[in-house]
Amino acid sequence: MTTFSIKTLGCKVNQFESETLEQALVNQGYLPAGEDEADLCIINTCTVTQKASMQSRQAIRQVIRANPGARILVTGCYAQTEPEAIRGIAGVHDIIGHEEKSRIPEKVFLTEAPTHRSTGKPTHPSPGASALFDFSLQRSQGRTRPFLKIQDGCNAFCAYCIVPYARGRSRSLPVESVLESIRGLKADGIHEIVLTGIHIGHYGLDLKPETCLTDLLAALENAGLMERVRISSIEPTEVSDALIEMVAGSRVFCHHFHIPLQSGDNDVLKRMNRPYTREMFYDLVCKIHDRIPDAAIGADILVGFPGESDAAFDQTVSLIEALPITYLHVFPFSPRKGTPAYGFSDQISHAIVKARCSALRALGRAKKKCFYRSHIGKEVEILIEGARDDATGLLKGLTSNYIPVMVEGQDHLRNTLTKARIIRMQGETAMFGEIQCVS
Repeated sequence: MTTFSIKTLGCKVNQFESETLEQALVNQGYLPAGEDEADLCIINTCTVTQKASMQSRQAIRQVIRANPGARILVTGCYAQTEPEAIRGIAGVHDIIGHEEKSRIPEKVFLTEAPTHRSTGKPTHPSPGASALFDFSLQRSQGRTRPFLKIQDGCNAFCAYCIVPYARGRSRSLPVESVLESIRGLKADGIHEIVLTGIHIGHYGLDLKPETCLTDLLAALENAGLMERVRISSIEPTEVSDALIEMVAGSRVFCHHFHIPLQSGDNDVLKRMNRPYTREMFYDLVCKIHDRIPDAAIGADILVGFPGESDAAFDQTVSLIEALPITYLHVFPFSPRKGTPAYGFSDQISHAIVKARCSALRALGRAKKKCFYRSHIGKEVEILIEGARDDATGLLKGLTSNYIPVMVEGQDHLRNTLTKARIIRMQGETAMFGEIQCVS
């Protein structure tokens, strides 16, 4: 019987797609195996930064060295945007773009001639096409909080971003298909899902009839299928008053917002082709905090965009300092060939970018520590994970507002929603609690 392995790089969408691909292969009769012994080795790649592309190439070569007799299949965003670079790696048999991913589980696939020497770039599905949703996640694949991809692609074309070129235009999974996947996950014992996509704020705009993210969320809540629904990254312009009110008034939607800022300087935002200002972002975060005081509010920051002066960077720092931000994801600018910013002048030196990233990460750690500390003594509901903490042997749980809490408890509490009181903090962010009762 044919065996397979999957190595995944990159974002939550890639992780979801690898999990659904694994599930589909198993359903077709394939058996999972280690990458050093599998008949078919799949590498699901990333290309969001130069480093991600480099890591994708390294991963491909690593798998080939570990298992030179395997059929090597490369897919994902790096395969979509740079197939010619992958063709130069000896040992790769197949380069599969996003549109063709759904063919991978077909048994006939392994009997076909390798597509290693195909010409041209893999193509994208057209808007509204269903190729990227041909197989959905019906089982949790061992995750306590599985991802569920509801949307793919992006129409925004920020000046620095390669993703629209890798993923194509925005496409959405119909509401009933989302509900069908959730029913399967519920039957598998799941209590929380994480809605993910490339640009989930554009969910439903391509569907007929047109719908939107808040309509989907209303349908999820009304269906009563899931105790917790967490929303992944959503753009500032797409966090509507209706969405804030829906989260505030719901027992289902997690009190957690992740909102990309990228820069706190208006001139830099304009050059990035980001459709908002620092003032708009400030007002939005304050509005969320006023309506949902315990909400975790995370932000992405892109450091060292061409032309980012010291004054512009200081604008970013001052904005973060002034806001009830909970945590930061900080990334250095990475020029991506094919994007407008690739040819921008006024590139920032590596040393300056490194120093700025370090300063913002320190600020992010301080913000997180302050937020965590404010919860000491509070009773919270945590979803206990499947694995214990390696260092302490304690159970690990996660609150609605994204605070990890470790507690003593028996194994039967795994994958349950449990009441706990946070009692202390150790170090920067290690939070400890006591079980109160099981819900």
